[in-house]
Amino acid sequence: MKKKLNFPVVAITMPFFLLLACNSGQTGQDKSSPARDTISANQYGGFPSQVAWGQHLVSIGGCNDCHTPKIMTNMGPVLDTAMYLAGHPANVPPPQINRTEIESKGLIVTNDLSVWIGPWGISYAANLTPDATGTGSWSEAQFLSVFRGGKAKGIEGNRSLLPPMNFVAEGLNHTASDEELKAVFAYLKSVKPVNNLVPAPVRPVTSGNH
Repeated sequence: MKKKLNFPVVAITMPFFLLLACNSGQTGQDKSSPARDTISANQYGGFPSQVAWGQHLVSIGGCNDCHTPKIMTNMGPVLDTAMYLAGHPANVPPPQINRTEIESKGLIVTNDLSVWIGPWGISYAANLTPDATGTGSWSEAQFLSVFRGGKAKGIEGNRSLLPPMNFVAEGLNHTASDEELKAVFAYLKSVKPVNNLVPAPVRPVTSGNH
């Protein structure tokens, strides 16, 4: 496996503009042509299959920004294709910082956007690949419930989603159709499974937080 960099953290106050691409509701551009079956094109947002539509949505939605680890090159960070959509690498520890100070003042995020630390504690980008350590056992209905219910793994009674995914899910809940979310899930089921058990979220240390 390629060597992955443990990126330093970057202090930010309002990072959520980075996530606006994930909340685009106008994703199904008409790419119809006389050679393409009209019914299929309409069914899959102008794409030839549900998986192809899902790949398009994942790409323009910026899912790789957080969920695919990065490798540093002489031209800057690039996606680690061996860990495509596999989430924060299990063997990379969180940054060594003064969490009490950070949790009381704002938040920080690692350069590859896979670790977020703030008043909620520490959250890690999840493994979205169809491995047992990722979404391998998930149902389509469960995936939709992540966005419609805002709960971890789409399971009623689970903890609420943590930043930044809670903001992404809230936006998509209002803008994405069930058909779009199903297409995304179909694509995630088609990518290479990667065995990567992402660390569980860590509770905050700041007094008064839950």
